[in-house]
Amino acid sequence: MQSSAGKVVVLATGGTIAGAAANPLDNVGYRAGQVGVAQLVAAVPALADAPLETEQLAQVDSKDMEPALWLALARRCTFHLARAEVAGVVITHGTDTLEETAYFLQRVLAPGKPIVLTAAMRPASSLQADGPQNLLDAVTLARTPGVRGVVAVLAGQVRSALDLRKLHSYRIDAFGSGDAGALGQIEEGVLKRRRDWPAGDPIGLERLPEDTARWPMVEIVTSHAGASGTLVRAALAAGVQGLVVAGTGNGTLHHALQAALLEAQAAGIKVLRCTRCLAGPVLPRPDDRLPSAGSLTPVQARIELQLQLLGAAPAG
Repeated sequence: MQSSAGKVVVLATGGTIAGAAANPLDNVGYRAGQVGVAQLVAAVPALADAPLETEQLAQVDSKDMEPALWLALARRCTFHLARAEVAGVVITHGTDTLEETAYFLQRVLAPGKPIVLTAAMRPASSLQADGPQNLLDAVTLARTPGVRGVVAVLAGQVRSALDLRKLHSYRIDAFGSGDAGALGQIEEGVLKRRRDWPAGDPIGLERLPEDTARWPMVEIVTSHAGASGTLVRAALAAGVQGLVVAGTGNGTLHHALQAALLEAQAAGIKVLRCTRCLAGPVLPRPDDRLPSAGSLTPVQARIELQLQLLGAAPAG
């Protein structure tokens, strides 16, 4: 059931949802972040009478997302959600790093009101543009009583920030939730919820340095046939403070890569071990020498390790 009151604030950051190409048949050769938030909203007639505020926070291709913009988003979300008349916040974003922004916001804010991220796989100029429906669904979700936490809605599927992952490079239904499954669906403007909203204790913005150049360097390496320790040792030389490794299967590692990671760990570098598989956790074994990141994806584990190194999050 949708609230008849409740204002929604739309924070726009660019991405494919705001992309444009010269040819409406071109769904690949477009430029992201070309269409302003007012135009995005105007493209959805059903939003004409909705109580909305819009704010153009950035116009970036999300492949170029930076922690400084994460902080700006977190600050604006905090400001608007503290307003009694605001039911929730919608963030329009690119799909490439959507899962990273969502995870960061959930861990830092864990809001009692909804922050709904949405995006598109086709530019606004496309004959097959999926952005308008996704934006409508996001506003609908943000105004639905009882919704809380950071979630994403794309192709009608509502997903938790804690499980969100991009699975396909082109299809409109490009996102999944691993083993957890979707939180629910938006069907004809109505939420059908399947499981609980994302929860957890908020870290809080006050624990994060304003100067993101002071945030610890954490990099990701991948295990594969013939892997070596070259990249690990190069990262050490560059001053890395944390490493996430995307292992094969249940977090298994090529012996040469594992040796380098153990050297790094012995030198005081924090290491987390994930799987490069699209679903499934890294289940612990008695002989593990490198800690598991559990069900976190490599990009989620990188954010988690960065927060741990900042002293903002407890070690798992």
